[in-house]
Amino acid sequence: MKKAYLLLADGTLFEGVSVGAEGASIAEIVFNTGMAGYQEVLTDPSYYGQSVCMTYPLIGNYGLNADDFESRKCWVSGFIMREACDYPSNWRCDRSLDAYLKKEGIVGLAGIDTRRLTRILRNSGVMNGILYSEGHEPDEAMIEQMKAYKVTGAVKAVTISEPQVYPATTEQKHRVALLDFGVKRNIQRELCARGCEVTVMPAYTDPQAILDGGYDGVMLSNGPGDPSENTEIIENLKVLIGSGMPIFGICLGHQLLALAIGAQTRKMKFGHRGVNHPVKDLAKDRTYITSQNHGYAVVGDSVNPEIARVSHININDNSCEGIEHINAPIFTVQYHPEVKPGPQDTAYLFDQFVSLMDEKKGGAQ
Repeated sequence: MKKAYLLLADGTLFEGVSVGAEGASIAEIVFNTGMAGYQEVLTDPSYYGQSVCMTYPLIGNYGLNADDFESRKCWVSGFIMREACDYPSNWRCDRSLDAYLKKEGIVGLAGIDTRRLTRILRNSGVMNGILYSEGHEPDEAMIEQMKAYKVTGAVKAVTISEPQVYPATTEQKHRVALLDFGVKRNIQRELCARGCEVTVMPAYTDPQAILDGGYDGVMLSNGPGDPSENTEIIENLKVLIGSGMPIFGICLGHQLLALAIGAQTRKMKFGHRGVNHPVKDLAKDRTYITSQNHGYAVVGDSVNPEIARVSHININDNSCEGIEHINAPIFTVQYHPEVKPGPQDTAYLFDQFVSLMDEKKGGAQ
């Protein structure tokens, strides 16, 4: 088998075996602690510009299938694991991990000590790196390019170019505009299952087109990159906030809405990426286990209490996990209530969003 390598910006070199496509890829190196869900990780646009190390030691054992993709393509820049399964076994499997990575042109690396890599990232913080297979060794120019690398223009890279409409899968009650900042398909599925016709719209859609479009609510999706660089979107959200329309934001949508009401965001040391993060709902005094994937966070102390309140906090580090507007039907969460394969403890938030649209409709009649 061909060898492959990971060279970190601090000079640390990992040697393993090549999986997937051959080549070289510069990216931000992050880790995910989920024991399952690698297919969803690969196809989550929030990983744009990043190579992902899976901490669970065996990846690919149940293969991949067409039904569980979260978007139209693979978005990771590279994929790193301790052991890649060569012979997946699952009745829903229609392709192997290696075959999928080859098809998508993604460089993969297996056979390294992923615990050591994770400890480096936890201690030093998220770090740039080059993932490359044998025969594609980086030169000095590429190494300098890697050290200077920064994920930019991420939302523009992942958003759709034209609106796409998805009918409700039960009796239709509402029409929802879903702004695509890097949307995962399961957000759309959860809404459709609750009687919503969903129009997935490009990230930079004119807010007036939404207000004039007969929609009952606005959904702000997850997505990649630094939220503060999306100045045009933030200005558009200010218009939507002032309209009184029900709004629900997830992940990047949560961060962008926070910026639109005057709060601040910060880059985290190594982020939250996994499926077992405890989050406390402050109003209910109840803790939920959540799935997360983000490298930036809203600064809770920067939320103006005259406009909104922090509604959720992360039990591990007390970071802000949600906000709720005081005078408008608007709420957001940092984590992923729509996630597959799970946990699904917080899917009730979609019901909460539907209830806000019910109330708004009822009040307008």
